Amino acid sequence: MTFSDELHEFSRYRNAYILAFSAALGSIFYGWDIGLIGGVITLSSFQISFGVNKLSSSAKNNFNGNIVSILQGGSFFGALFMGYFSGKFGRKPCLIASALIYILGSTIQTISGLGSSTATGLSVLYFSRFLGGVGVGMVSALVPSYVSECTPRRIRGRCTGLIQFANNIGIMLSYWVNYSVSKNLKSSPLQWRLPFGVQIIPGALFLIAMLFQPESPRWLVEKGKYDQAARTLAHVARTTPEDPAVLVTLEEIKEEAMGASRAIALRCAIPSIVMFFQQWTGTNAINYFSPEIFNGLGITGTSSTLFATGIYGIVKVISVGLVLMFAVEGFGRKKCLIVGGIGQGLTMLWIGGYSAIHPSGPIVPASYVSLVAVYLYAVFYCVGWGPVPWVVAGEVAPNHLRTVSLSIAIGVNWLFSFTISKITPTLLAQITYGTFLLFGLMCMIMAVWTYVFLPETSGYALEDIHFLFENDVIVRALQDAPLGRLFLGGKHDAKGSDDERPAAMAEVAPI
Repeated sequence: MTFSDELHEFSRYRNAYILAFSAALGSIFYGWDIGLIGGVITLSSFQISFGVNKLSSSAKNNFNGNIVSILQGGSFFGALFMGYFSGKFGRKPCLIASALIYILGSTIQTISGLGSSTATGLSVLYFSRFLGGVGVGMVSALVPSYVSECTPRRIRGRCTGLIQFANNIGIMLSYWVNYSVSKNLKSSPLQWRLPFGVQIIPGALFLIAMLFQPESPRWLVEKGKYDQAARTLAHVARTTPEDPAVLVTLEEIKEEAMGASRAIALRCAIPSIVMFFQQWTGTNAINYFSPEIFNGLGITGTSSTLFATGIYGIVKVISVGLVLMFAVEGFGRKKCLIVGGIGQGLTMLWIGGYSAIHPSGPIVPASYVSLVAVYLYAVFYCVGWGPVPWVVAGEVAPNHLRTVSLSIAIGVNWLFSFTISKITPTLLAQITYGTFLLFGLMCMIMAVWTYVFLPETSGYALEDIHFLFENDVIVRALQDAPLGRLFLGGKHDAKGSDDERPAAMAEVAPI
């Protein structure tokens, strides 16, 4: 597709892109909260305000794990509740509620410790981190399903992938805000309060943007509001409610099978599996504790480590942007996950090997290779296990179970995000280089799982994805895998969903 064709397609689907961008603003504050705390806890002003500077080394590690993981605890509960509330009240009201809760939590974080003792201030900070986490969990569970349910299949992967792109923007911005305050503000409470206060801005922008977006057409159909659903489908495709493609899509949504089956159970399990794997790439270990990791690789000083962390954030944003533009639709979900998993595994294993051979001491040439490996790890993460799990999780489950499946999946994601953020300081202190070897091995396992068990879903309407799971899923997954037919002996041929759809439906392509 030429650049001119890309511009024409962007213009054609601009309403869908605006909707996806509006929803993805929620992932900016999601990423901001993830990236913020790792830099803030290194500031001497923060440590003095909450007495961290007086703690022993082990107590400080415990504190760092607690202040990071409390957000994940709130996010876990926020995500789990969304399966019920978004099904009852709709996606849009729940997304607006998530913004309000996040803004409230961020505001309390900013003012925590004012006019109170250190112990009281710390308790307020813990509470506000948990409250903000509830809002983050809500938005992280809802945005993937909302975007996938609203956007045309031709650009669905790109639009859903915007979630990770926005997430990385939030992480990057938080890194640079941390670096800026450490470099340009004197050591005072304002130095650490400012990053907490600035994170309110993306929450407010998300709240405003969502007020002007429609409700999910799939939810509207579930509630029997067919006219509203047709208007939403027509809006995102920039056509009329009477368009045959709109009517076909509406009928497919109505007729999607509602019965339980092994295939449906598998489709509901895959979002949880990919979200579980996403956390075991080790990405959040770097997101939360990158200053300590860069320090271990030879970069010393608070400003220097925060600067290196900021560059890491830029690399991730650029990489995700390129993947969404050129790979997630054309290269496919499956290949992106395989390439990303192998690349992440190799770079993590290198970092682990370097850390084993050079646990401390002067910088050597391999130190610079290891720093490059960290940035290459970010690139490979953004090729596969950063954006693509959100795409797969948002589209693979059946319409009537999507929000429940996503709520459980994002709950799993936050549960293991909580676990990893809690244990990473201890792992880095106790088994040191083994931490990176563990994550590297897990990345290789993810690549193998994707190759063997995950069919390619790009190019299929949401209502047609069930065709991929009706027969032997491993056979279908190998048919879609690079060189996978060698394992099948040429006995199986893949069939496209358009060939298997009823003839009346196949005459007009759905949105």
